[in-house]
Amino acid sequence: MQPATQLLQNVFGAGIPVDGWLFLLPAELASRLQFGWTISVHILFAALSIGLAPFIIYFTWKDVRTGSERYARLRSFWLKVFAAGFVMGTVTGIPMSFQFGTNFPGFSALAGELIGGPLAFEAKMAFFLEAVFLGVLLFGREKVSDRTYFLSSVLTGFGAWLSGFWILVVNAWMQTPQGYEMITRNGMEVAKLTDPIAAFFTPRMTWMYVHMINASVIAVALLVAGVAAYIVWKKRDAKAWHTALKIAVLLLIVAAPLQAVHGDAYGRHVEDTQPQKFAAMEAHYETGTADLHLFAIPTSPDAIMNPSEENLFAISLPRVGSFLASGGDFDAVVKGLDEYEQNPPVPLVFWSFRIMVGLGFLFIGLAFWGGYLIYRDRLSDSSLYLRAMIAASPLGYAALLTGWYVTEIGRQPWVVQGELKTGEAVSSTLSSTEATLSLAAFVVIYIGLVVAALYTLRWLIEGELDELGAEPAPDDHWYGPIPGVTSDD
Repeated sequence: MQPATQLLQNVFGAGIPVDGWLFLLPAELASRLQFGWTISVHILFAALSIGLAPFIIYFTWKDVRTGSERYARLRSFWLKVFAAGFVMGTVTGIPMSFQFGTNFPGFSALAGELIGGPLAFEAKMAFFLEAVFLGVLLFGREKVSDRTYFLSSVLTGFGAWLSGFWILVVNAWMQTPQGYEMITRNGMEVAKLTDPIAAFFTPRMTWMYVHMINASVIAVALLVAGVAAYIVWKKRDAKAWHTALKIAVLLLIVAAPLQAVHGDAYGRHVEDTQPQKFAAMEAHYETGTADLHLFAIPTSPDAIMNPSEENLFAISLPRVGSFLASGGDFDAVVKGLDEYEQNPPVPLVFWSFRIMVGLGFLFIGLAFWGGYLIYRDRLSDSSLYLRAMIAASPLGYAALLTGWYVTEIGRQPWVVQGELKTGEAVSSTLSSTEATLSLAAFVVIYIGLVVAALYTLRWLIEGELDELGAEPAPDDHWYGPIPGVTSDD
């Protein structure tokens, strides 16, 4: 067990022990990993609902307005995907709220008055709104008027985006808390809500909401483009899927560059409000001017777990990190990680940030490449581009997850920035055995849910190809990343 033990200690901190031959993790670490794992899976389905919302609304509007078979086909297909994602999102999301009590009662006790309202609003305002009108979309096409049906698509999408809003209200408050005062209640320090508007609209809220919504749109646009490219690859005259591919690429042309521009400004906000996180993003240890690492690869295995200028091959722009952090001053001083007593797991933050940014620029390139092909009226004729989009179909989710890791892991050791550390929030009665076994159970169950979701998507794609009468080409031996969907299906 020693290599795995050393890996955990290098990533999460040298002071974290691992108990014995049974590989029982400390309760704090196991609880962190469990919540991180559950939210990583849940966010895949939450982002699916958010990102699919504009597609569902557009396809429904075109179906109602034109009566075209191609838009009816696209609406029906992606509505089924939306419904499957909604169910999976519900199943994977409910356990997270229970973990506040089972694993992090200190957090619930301190912040309950601040987070209880938004979480209740999310359930009663957003979830039920989305659920009710999703039912109309699924079963009411022939039972309600066209106007009501289209309105149902708008309200379903609005419910998905509203759900994201309330969840991010909670998370943004944890990043930049305000609108409260600390009081003693029953012998315990707790946060008392004093200004709901300030608590709901913290300095981080707008930045986080725009970035997360746009990231979800990008991830789903790549998924739509990948599925459309695969179906076009198999059935070149599938007109509906030519349309889906074009719409997804056009959306990417807008969303991918917007994410880069917004992310640049967002980074300056992070430096202003969470300088420790910003330093971890660039592995900036010594206080002073900061370079911007455009590209970095480790020169030794140790560099993976301890990224620094000494053990990385990096292409960097001198002092540009200071320029970006300050909004225009190349000589601005950026506080280094050496100034803090306890830092977040720097390698996870550093490498996650590099992956997120690198994928973001890849998406911009794919978007502009697709735009050029649309201009030349060759989007669906380019086999190379179809292959590229099929291969890129899961990468939007990879970028979304790594971005989320930067946000959440970069906040460590704080659960509530400046008020409550993770070690103080974890249950004092939770044993290593209980926490480790619970983590193992969540890993197994959630992997099963992800596999079920992928096979549902596979089943829908196979059904679509069967309806289209697609026949495999004799020389078609290439297949994409969708599990189980090959050129012989």
